[in-house]
Amino acid sequence: MGEPLLSVEDLVTEFHTPDGVVRAVDHVSFDVGHGEIVGVVGESGSGKSVTAMSVLGLIPPRTGQVVQGRALFDGRDLLTMPPEELRGLRGNELALIFQDPITSLNPVLTVGRQIAEAILTHRDVTNDEARAEVVGLLRAVGVDDVERRVDQYPHEFSGGMRQRVMIAMAIANRPQLLIADEPTTALDVTVQAQVLELLTRTQQEMGSSIILITHDLGIIAEMADRVVVMYAGRVVETGGVHDVFREPRHPYTRGLLASRPGLAGSEELPAIPGQAPSLLALPTGCTFHPRCDQSHGRAPCREEEPVLLPIGTEAIERGSRCHYHDELAKGPDDDGHPPAGNGEDR
Repeated sequence: MGEPLLSVEDLVTEFHTPDGVVRAVDHVSFDVGHGEIVGVVGESGSGKSVTAMSVLGLIPPRTGQVVQGRALFDGRDLLTMPPEELRGLRGNELALIFQDPITSLNPVLTVGRQIAEAILTHRDVTNDEARAEVVGLLRAVGVDDVERRVDQYPHEFSGGMRQRVMIAMAIANRPQLLIADEPTTALDVTVQAQVLELLTRTQQEMGSSIILITHDLGIIAEMADRVVVMYAGRVVETGGVHDVFREPRHPYTRGLLASRPGLAGSEELPAIPGQAPSLLALPTGCTFHPRCDQSHGRAPCREEEPVLLPIGTEAIERGSRCHYHDELAKGPDDDGHPPAGNGEDR
């Protein structure tokens, strides 16, 4: 892959709460190559969005802080960069599409003015030139009647149209890296498809890299080159998207994949038992072992914390944080679901 555009190394982010310190991101490492789409998946609370916020320097200092790690963007460490320099990168070379556009857009400013602000902040252009670019951006992301809509307010746009405005704002300065945090949340299926097609086209035309944060495995399968699976603030599996989906090597990944509805849509879907653990009281050993069908009667799962080790010989490097990942090296069954382990100790 060559030198990555972004290399996150051993990232640790903590929040201080009345009940104690919460480690929301726990020694997370991954790379994003030039022109690559990397999907980050996991249940709510797994640390996906906090990882992105940490990389961009958006953790509120009153409640949390990045306590360890590096985030090398094109060779520059974002975590030690002076605030002024980092602000110059955000919205310019680095851009973020927030999860909820209605709370991310200013309700008292027109959408045109908000997009223009991103242009005027980073480039020496006139207001008229910025407005002309805004009109072109809105037209490019599929907003109709642009000359009228550019002067409307966020509440006058539908959810799908607001998301298009957020994408237009994010790509205004042709960023090298685009982080999309749940870009299709609360959108109907048709609008989801339109937004995803827009992101794909934007990435292809601009050559940008994308970090796509989502809980929707179907979106990852459709768009991503590589996938990073997170659980309880940690990366539990990573690899090429086709390799991971065809042969998951962590029980959590296997459980996520097994819970997808099949084409028939009538079978009862298996669910991962239990709930994600509290980050204030993580289980000993493997954090997933209380919910894992592979861990029954196995002391290492309860007592020894697994590390993320490289596995296999795939073209894209793979890793799994499971003591018994080799037992999962089997293909899916006839229904497309990964196999279930036998749970026997060694």
